[in-house]
Amino acid sequence: MNYFKPSTAKEIGQLVRDTRKKLGVTQQDLALTSGTGLRFIIELEQGKPTCQLEKVLTVLKTLGLNIMFEIK
Repeated sequence: MNYFKPSTAKEIGQLVRDTRKKLGVTQQDLALTSGTGLRFIIELEQGKPTCQLEKVLTVLKTLGLNIMFEIK
C-alpha cells in the first residue's frame, strides 16, 4: 500500500492525472464514469484550488483512491 500526503490542490491534481493515465483512462471517460464534466476533470488535474470538494472525492473514489486524515 502506497501513501501520498498532498498539501496543495496542484498535488492532488497531479495524483489524479498520474492515476488516470496509469489506468489508461481518458479525461472524457473519467468525467463520464464519475458523473462530472470534462471541464471539471481538466481543472482538477491542473490543480484549480476552487474545485468542489464533493466532486473531487467522487473522482478519487472512481479512480480507486482512498483519502485518509491524520489527527495530530
